[in-house]
Amino acid sequence: MRILIVVTLALFTTTSWAQRGERPTTSNNAKFKVSGTVIDRSSGTPLEFATIAFVDSQGKIVEGGITNSDGAYSIDIPKGIYDIRFEFISYKTEVLTGENIDKNTVLPAVTMSLDSEALDEVVIRAETTEVQIRLDKKVYNIGKDLTTSGATVSDALNNVPSVTVDVDGTINLRGNENVRILINGKPSAIAGFGSTDALRQLPAEIIERVEVITSPSARYDAEGTAGILNIILRKEKTLGLNGSVQSNVGYPYSAGLTGNINVRTDRFNIFNTTGLNYRESPGNAIFENRFFSPTVLNPLVIEEREYDRISRRINTNLGMEYFLTDRSSITAAGFIRFGNDDDQTINNTNSFLNDGNLEQSRDRIEFEAEEDSNFQFSLNYTNDFDTSGHKFTADFQYETGDETERALILENNTFPMFELLPSERIVQKEDESEYLVQADYVRPIGENAQFEAGFRGRFENTITDYRLEEQITAGGAFVRNDSISNVFDFTQDVIAVYSQYGNKFGDFSFLFGLRMEATTLKGDVTGEDVTSNDDFNINFDKNLVGLFPTVNLVYELSEMENITLGYNRRINRPRSWFLNPFPSRSSEANVFQGNPSLDPAYASAFDLGYLRRWKKLTLTSSIYYQYENDAFERVQEDTGELTPNGVPIIRTIPINLSTNQRYGFEAGALYNPAKWLRLNGSFNFFRFVTEGVFNNVDYGAENTSWFARLSTKVTLPAKIDWQTNGFYRGPNTNAQTEQKGIFSLNIAMSKDLFSDNATIGFNVSDLFNSRKRRSFTLTDDFSSDTEFQWRERSFTLSFTYRFNQKKKRERGGRENGFDDDEGFGGSQ
Repeated sequence: MRILIVVTLALFTTTSWAQRGERPTTSNNAKFKVSGTVIDRSSGTPLEFATIAFVDSQGKIVEGGITNSDGAYSIDIPKGIYDIRFEFISYKTEVLTGENIDKNTVLPAVTMSLDSEALDEVVIRAETTEVQIRLDKKVYNIGKDLTTSGATVSDALNNVPSVTVDVDGTINLRGNENVRILINGKPSAIAGFGSTDALRQLPAEIIERVEVITSPSARYDAEGTAGILNIILRKEKTLGLNGSVQSNVGYPYSAGLTGNINVRTDRFNIFNTTGLNYRESPGNAIFENRFFSPTVLNPLVIEEREYDRISRRINTNLGMEYFLTDRSSITAAGFIRFGNDDDQTINNTNSFLNDGNLEQSRDRIEFEAEEDSNFQFSLNYTNDFDTSGHKFTADFQYETGDETERALILENNTFPMFELLPSERIVQKEDESEYLVQADYVRPIGENAQFEAGFRGRFENTITDYRLEEQITAGGAFVRNDSISNVFDFTQDVIAVYSQYGNKFGDFSFLFGLRMEATTLKGDVTGEDVTSNDDFNINFDKNLVGLFPTVNLVYELSEMENITLGYNRRINRPRSWFLNPFPSRSSEANVFQGNPSLDPAYASAFDLGYLRRWKKLTLTSSIYYQYENDAFERVQEDTGELTPNGVPIIRTIPINLSTNQRYGFEAGALYNPAKWLRLNGSFNFFRFVTEGVFNNVDYGAENTSWFARLSTKVTLPAKIDWQTNGFYRGPNTNAQTEQKGIFSLNIAMSKDLFSDNATIGFNVSDLFNSRKRRSFTLTDDFSSDTEFQWRERSFTLSFTYRFNQKKKRERGGRENGFDDDEGFGGSQ
């Protein structure tokens, strides 16, 4: 069986929407519905994405289709006599010859068996990340990426084209950090409550695929001006008992154990993934701060920091899907995560006089212990009315989390003489809860049209209790500082309704949608100013209603080539820590203060894409433009206040700038020139222009930057795989700060054992120890030259064993056009 034929059929049938029999008729001949199922001969499992082709007497493919998740198909075909070919990657082709179609016909179930000769080629295709282009998104199936073995979800995202992960864990899409992270199409405690830290604590092995959604349809949340990253978790569909266990150990010391197990029968499917992880993350930073005011005693202050972090995590996800009927099911799942971290930060500060002589050296040691837990329960009901895509789903999700951070800060002068300074204690408790209710209805209309409507309500509450206690004199009692201690109660409710309609005329497809979101933002802040004995009660209550139109167009130049155009309006809502007016500090001289006057930012985005496929090469490219009003920008300013040691206090605060315009171009290529060599490269060039004034300071800036990555995978003798991933992010500039370029290189190797039931692997992350963020900030009052490294170069050895579960085979799914199983809008 030739892979090219299967891919061509997938492309052909996707763009024609053939599974629902929605290819426009080219004549006045009547059409008849042909339906049936395709199953695995040995296990009885339905084969999803198997291709069906109707071939006439001239050898021409007249019509085709792809099976759904139940292995079923339903295709409209003109009257005639056909050979019907059934194909599925790694399986032997089955043919029904001379079938006379002159009425609606239900064919007998077709059983297919594995093709041992084609299996090697299929495994090779599955070992590399592959891209599928759909109407509103790009889907990256995470293949056997050796460099992410024993790594985290955050590490895996850094290998996805268009995505970059900064050294401190910030996730960017096309250079924009305002990206929305979803898990299986929904906000989730698995991804964290508005923070990406949780993704650095989950094993990469839980990921099935990543959907990069730069032009989201109306089905998706309007949150995230950059777009959406939708992480789809693994869930096995094979009948019987199967699973895998992976263990890893690394340096700097890390150890992990992840297991997944799946039990499926005709009536239910039980699945569980459990992971235990221990990870040490040594890091370092240096800050060289210069102050320009003549009244400052120490115009040069140099801080050197060393980080020693220890993370202990356990997480488990347990669920059960029960099949009420052949077309309806209910799924209940629970997710629990516990964490226990111990961090130590040593900060050595040297202060210099105007003549360059050292005046004072000071050590500041911060011990921080963090305990956190998250729980999520979800309930889903799905009813497929028929095989044409007529579908109703309903979801309920409840999440709760709590986190307690306790920090003890010890400080002493070491030059010109040793002196013990007053200490600090910080306790921050955060309790979070979220409810989500959702319903979606999809209705095909005629041969090519589809209507969809839905509702989503998301109700969030976060209570943050921040308490600072200080010693008045060294060794004395700790006294609460009420000028900084506070309790912040933040509520965000978003109620949304949407509708969208899509259709197809010949080679042209469109999807128009409109989403309305009503947002409530409430903040109750309590505290006391001890200098005036006045109580603070800085509250806000904002109610917003927004309309978010979406347009997605596709024109098929050929079966292997298409052009897409997308438009959507997006919103970026400020998170709770951006709104809390009380300052929290990372050090005595550096504080972060929220801004309760911060408003949501709105953006309009346009995306023009091009896809071209050849036998061994796939090329994707996009040109994009975004115009954002009230864009967020973090600015630094001198507060005019000094620490007890005479060091100026610098404040960082988020503000709404007037506008932010982004232009960009990206291109990606997947090239498999030989069975033993696979190449995957991408390039992204972008430019943004910001305009805005704050406190009579012009923060307008222009920035041009780019990033590129290249992954090479080679199969060596003895079935040893070698992979190299290189990444470079070019310099960039914002209103105040210039960042230098960053280069990193990861290498890995693996070998399969025990008839491919086990795999041993070894990888090195950041081979040259060069993944460091270097930046320079300049204002009228000061400059700051910094270098920061979150985690040093690491080495990981891993071992995976699979039972009743072979290496993952790539299924021949649709690779452009509409997504039949998920409607026009994608997974949810």
